[in-house]
Amino acid sequence: MSRPDHILPQRENALHEIAAAQILWDIIVIGGGATGLGTALEAATRGYKVLLLEQSDFAKGTSGKSTKLIHGGVRYLAQGNIKLVREASIERGLLIKNARHLVENKTFIVPVYHFWDLIKYRIGLKLYDWISGSFSMGASYFLPAKKAAGQLPGVIVKNLKGAILYHDGQFDDSRLAINLFQSIWDHQGFAFNYMKVQSLIKDVNGIITGLHATDVETGKEFSFLTKAVVNATGVFADQILLMDNPQQQKTIRASQGIHLVLPRSFYPSDKALLIPKTSDGRVLFIVPWHQKVLVGTTDTPVDSISLEPVALAQEINFILNSLSEYLINKPEQKDVLSVFAGLRPLAANQYGNQNTKEISRGHKMIISPSQLFSVIGGKWTTYRKMAEDCINKIEQKLQWPHRPSVTQNLALHGNTATPNLQHPFYYYGSDLEKINWEGEWISEALKIHSAQVKWAVQQEMCRTVEDFLSRRTRALLLDASESLRIAPTVALLMANELNRDEKWIAEQLKQFHTVAQSYLIPQ
Repeated sequence: MSRPDHILPQRENALHEIAAAQILWDIIVIGGGATGLGTALEAATRGYKVLLLEQSDFAKGTSGKSTKLIHGGVRYLAQGNIKLVREASIERGLLIKNARHLVENKTFIVPVYHFWDLIKYRIGLKLYDWISGSFSMGASYFLPAKKAAGQLPGVIVKNLKGAILYHDGQFDDSRLAINLFQSIWDHQGFAFNYMKVQSLIKDVNGIITGLHATDVETGKEFSFLTKAVVNATGVFADQILLMDNPQQQKTIRASQGIHLVLPRSFYPSDKALLIPKTSDGRVLFIVPWHQKVLVGTTDTPVDSISLEPVALAQEINFILNSLSEYLINKPEQKDVLSVFAGLRPLAANQYGNQNTKEISRGHKMIISPSQLFSVIGGKWTTYRKMAEDCINKIEQKLQWPHRPSVTQNLALHGNTATPNLQHPFYYYGSDLEKINWEGEWISEALKIHSAQVKWAVQQEMCRTVEDFLSRRTRALLLDASESLRIAPTVALLMANELNRDEKWIAEQLKQFHTVAQSYLIPQ
């Protein structure tokens, strides 16, 4: 199926065309988060015929609810996991080159209030620099107490012994997911949201040869044949493994992390703040993001897994209480603009009696007797390396001739040599000049324009009001009340683009209102 460069075909037409063509796919990837998108792009750029199916929207789950950091993982040093820190540092360096419009070199500051902590953190962050090597984003250095106080607006400086400054990466997670999905299409791959896999197809020897999926929007059923299936569904990996083998042991145990978004007035700095020690032993990040302040994260083991997890009261209170120990202006629940929760997929057999905060974010692969390839664990920063490992493993297992990876130096969709990260629409990168900016502001406060709705529907496979307000823009995460206010306008504009009726608009607003309630703290 041929298509013009950088023009996304209509979702319905593309689905029906590939179904009619009865393609034998080389690889079908289940899951449209960081791991799945990276794996599909890795396959497409090696020249494989690849299809990705996501049951909801791209980055709807874990991959859209991160701390927005592309980092080597300072706290993994404390675990002694130097290999993961090195791997993540390399991948961070590659990504800041391949997605310049989305990844920013961010200065982090660590306030220190005890002498021995000062020595420990200086040594630790110098080790962090050394491990990063040529991929370092800048050397860490010490600031004496007086100078450090001037770098910490809104932070308590009583008993401050100094601060350590170091460098790491910041990004917009769901926007990177959108660019990955677009890159798959740019390289002749296929990726669809709202396609739920229902069952696997096997031959007489029990080897997977395809799968059945349903278009969530229309209810239409599709069957696809393939040589290999990748289970890249994150916290939902066990559902696919059980689909393959009803006796499958549990492989995933989820940990929930939440983030609060506060007005910038609580910490009016361009530098991110790392609180190195909280009451539960975790670090806490206070990160400037889209003119707001993002604070997180918690680490709470949970038994239930859902697409839209809800922040627990104790998690919210934990973050607010931790902030009150460091910030002059103590934030209260009424100050929170939005709260969101995400689930981390941790490998169950790594647990033992350990706390979830001590579990490595490294990844591993499970190859089932049916030749289902499942990717377990991992984190955003190392998505590309995970994908490379996965395709290499498929080639080895199925004895395919090796095709070298090209993604280390692959510019992602939107990458531009000289991005202006201060521009309100910086995250479109090279697409910025392709958008017709006729129209008007939907929200001046959040810098959301009517032209973005049309572009999201036409070029970013945006299908719902929540897709637009949560992931094509970040309105819901930045200010839940404002996102509810503008939702009717977004629904009307989307209906015009998608040729939907008033019933669709009413249903969309009802669904969005339900989702948005969990982002608000009841007053």
